[in-house]
Amino acid sequence: MSLKIVVLAKQVPDTRNVGKDAMTAEGTVNRAALPAIFNPEDLNALEQALRLKEQNPGSTVGILTMGPPRAGEIIRQGLYRGADTGWLLTDRKFAGADTLATSYALAMAVQKIGDVDIVIGGRQAIDGDTAQVGPQVAQKLGLNQVTYAEEILKIEDGKATIRRYIDGGVETVVAPLPILVTVNGTAAPARPCNAKLVMKYKYATCPMERKGDEPWTQLYEERPYLTLNQWSVADVDGDEEQCGLSGSPTKVKSVQNIVFQAKESKTLTGSDEDVEGLIKELLGEKIIG
Repeated sequence: MSLKIVVLAKQVPDTRNVGKDAMTAEGTVNRAALPAIFNPEDLNALEQALRLKEQNPGSTVGILTMGPPRAGEIIRQGLYRGADTGWLLTDRKFAGADTLATSYALAMAVQKIGDVDIVIGGRQAIDGDTAQVGPQVAQKLGLNQVTYAEEILKIEDGKATIRRYIDGGVETVVAPLPILVTVNGTAAPARPCNAKLVMKYKYATCPMERKGDEPWTQLYEERPYLTLNQWSVADVDGDEEQCGLSGSPTKVKSVQNIVFQAKESKTLTGSDEDVEGLIKELLGEKIIG
């Protein structure tokens, strides 16, 4: 059966490079001050979507992301790997969203896309580590959901068979479509970009990304697929009070870059004396016992 698949993806700040300018005065992440990357686990989710597309002829994969205009790069990265289309939610009214406001906006966008069989996203984003957005989107849309997925094994007779990791082992579940799935970072990594697709889509942009003086401007009229979908709050029929800061009951208090440094170290041999001494020290410090 052919499937309509939407991948929830996010452009995130590279948390390996958090500096003193990482936070704004309002308690939100200063994304302009940090390098932006494709959220790692969303790449795992994209790979699962592309595999389903290959297994089910006639299927389509679309990338749905929310962010400033530069987040259109996430859609291009999806197109380079085999996705068919994408949608960028970009509006100042989306800014400062926590997981509740983010999931509301994404859910409204999925509703606008319509007739979606599978929504797939990474387990969590590295800039928040909450693992809340996927389940919240499922709840708002009334979808079945399977979290911590390792592999979507097959789609058959309107049902998805999924292998997932849980505490204590591995579980295989079967759930009816439509469904939302969140994928672990230990799932199969994303395939590399395809050179032909890079050449095809390298000038694909959302209207807000364009300066207007690009040498290839005429291509946007000749090749409509180079204009990516760009939606505002109004475009998805969203309630402004539920978007951005106004719809976000949680706020980030601070961001810190913590570097662990060893102030002292000791080298132990495998002798009984050294092992006994280490155990006594750990017991004395109440680290074990």
